[in-house]
Amino acid sequence: MSTTAELLKGAAELFPDEVVTQAHVRHFDLPLGAGRFALITLDNGHDHKKPTTLGPQSLANIDAAIDQVEKEAADGDIVGVGVTGKPFIFAVGADLKGVELLKRHEDALAIGKGGHDVLKRLANLAVPSFAYYNGASMGGGVEIGLHCTYRTVSAALPAFSLPEVFLGLVPGWGGCTLLPNLIGADKAVSVIIENSLNQNKQLKGAQVHELGIADAIFEGADFLEQSLLWTASVLKGEIAVERPVIDRGEAWDQAVAKGRFIADGKVHGAAPAAYRALDIIAAAKNGDLQQGYDAEDAALADLIMGGELRSGIYAFNLVQKRGKRPAGAPDKNLARPVTKVGVVGAGLMASQLALLFLRRLEVPVVLTDIDQERVDKGVGYVHAEIDKLLGKGRVNQDKANRLKGLVSGVLDKAEGFADADFVIEAVFEEMGVKQKVFAEVEAVAPAHAILATNTSSLSVSEMASKLKHPERVVGFHFFNPVAILPLLEIVRGEQTDEAALATAFGVAKKLKKTAVLVKDAPAFVVNRILTRFMGEIQNVIDEGTPVPVAEKAVEPLGLPMSPLVLLELVGPAIGLHVSETLNRAFPERFTVSPNLKAVVEAGKRGFYVYDSGKPELDPEVAALLKQGDSVLTEEQVRDRVLDAVAQEIGLMLDEGVVAEAQDIDLCLITGAGWPFHLGGVTPYLDREGVAERVNGKRFLAAGVASVPA
Repeated sequence: MSTTAELLKGAAELFPDEVVTQAHVRHFDLPLGAGRFALITLDNGHDHKKPTTLGPQSLANIDAAIDQVEKEAADGDIVGVGVTGKPFIFAVGADLKGVELLKRHEDALAIGKGGHDVLKRLANLAVPSFAYYNGASMGGGVEIGLHCTYRTVSAALPAFSLPEVFLGLVPGWGGCTLLPNLIGADKAVSVIIENSLNQNKQLKGAQVHELGIADAIFEGADFLEQSLLWTASVLKGEIAVERPVIDRGEAWDQAVAKGRFIADGKVHGAAPAAYRALDIIAAAKNGDLQQGYDAEDAALADLIMGGELRSGIYAFNLVQKRGKRPAGAPDKNLARPVTKVGVVGAGLMASQLALLFLRRLEVPVVLTDIDQERVDKGVGYVHAEIDKLLGKGRVNQDKANRLKGLVSGVLDKAEGFADADFVIEAVFEEMGVKQKVFAEVEAVAPAHAILATNTSSLSVSEMASKLKHPERVVGFHFFNPVAILPLLEIVRGEQTDEAALATAFGVAKKLKKTAVLVKDAPAFVVNRILTRFMGEIQNVIDEGTPVPVAEKAVEPLGLPMSPLVLLELVGPAIGLHVSETLNRAFPERFTVSPNLKAVVEAGKRGFYVYDSGKPELDPEVAALLKQGDSVLTEEQVRDRVLDAVAQEIGLMLDEGVVAEAQDIDLCLITGAGWPFHLGGVTPYLDREGVAERVNGKRFLAAGVASVPA
């Protein structure tokens, strides 16, 4: 048995639930008389939608297939070797289920070395090797192709990436070393660092070809046939693949520096993966591949045993699994059909909601408001957005016309909502206004219609309390921008019945949103946590800590934006309103900042101006600020903020606002863009000892988002 086989056999024992990928070898004569060819097809034996992953046994199967073709190549029986995947999927990388079970550094190191030992053999064959990226290709799947001599890509390929940095790893089976040597350091940094830290941005087939990762691109319908014809032409010398000369001078160093700037801007040094990847890319400048592979092995082992990777896998599983099977969701068979949607309001939020319902449900959507000008503006917004989709080729002319025909606006609720199955309000955030709106809707909507509120902080139960049928009222809280942020907090009022709740979850699924069931508690989940978080920042500023110190204090968390920039995005007036709501509910913990109130009363849209191209404290805001003389250090501010967040989450779990801490994290990841390397927030609070310091216990059991004991 070879050293590689022994290594993989040992590692396989650590992956008990691996979905094993087979590597089938078949032989045929290439067109144009090019000769006998061997094609390795990766297939995990599941339906076409099930991703093909790479655990130790899968790698061992690929290794065995290479054994076979290596002998054939040495004997002159074949002229080339190809690798492709089952329909629509090439391979999507390492088996994360097994990775999170690893307990020892040496086991993690074996995974890196085993992958390298297998994939390097593709580059060392006596004949050329070809990768045919026929479908989704990520991580280790991409790296299989990088070890081949040539690559083709399908124009229909929907997703191609090296997402490891996003999760807290590095591309560790050759990605950090081979990609910059193939396409140059600058492009490689974009793929490995920038795309990963930009919410795991995926490349399409055409982009893969444009970057030079693939040597040729063919249409999806006959992709493999065309790839084999191209392969034959390459082998016969009729096609010469030319690649640009890689600049190994100052441009390489500048690319790495760019990567560090991007990483600093995204994670502020808080997560090590991006920096480890950049170190390997920097060293790859000398073209020493084995040195790069050794560095990848070491980085993989270190990071697999680190908290950020465990948090990243935990976050990934939350989004991919828990997000698609919401905890506490009622029987879907109770859901009622929705064939028409009503939207109360025609402002920006209401118009965004109308567009979303229209695109996803493709049913009639009618908006109402207090005057025709507002109604026309709302409908006009939806039409304009559809025209943008048409211009981008996202919809064709027929569909654009059909969607426009489905949206309308009226002043009379009786006319608009008499046959609506689902009516959502998005009017001014004031209880009296919302109660009045619901009373008007209840009077004209059918008895079966669900009445939904997009409130961000008000009580759904109180909103429904004066209705004849409060059981059909449900909270349906979206996050801005509606089209981008996946989270939908579904709020169960005190009298909300199962049918209303089931219908809400059914609609959420059709809207392609991540739905989380939330108790009717002040500000629900995301706004409550963010208000406590930002409230502590505002408190320390009010007490005397300089604004830059308060802002910089939380940079080590690697959040998508600083607290005051987030406040600007939300809107100071909305932030003030939510803090006032929570202050009334929990005056002992939530304050109303007099400085924030002054900023709102002055009509300022935020604390910063951007005249220099970067955020600087607005002199007019600085003149408004009245501060005490208590100045804290960055560490003191950070401890205070994290203690407050940990306390609030503990109280929310005690109150049953959500089922488990996992739902808190899912909400922060999908509704506030909190990074995967934090796992939302509770794994970070556990890892840093904050949860036990504040609440006397961890949020998550040992081994969840952490190395198993």
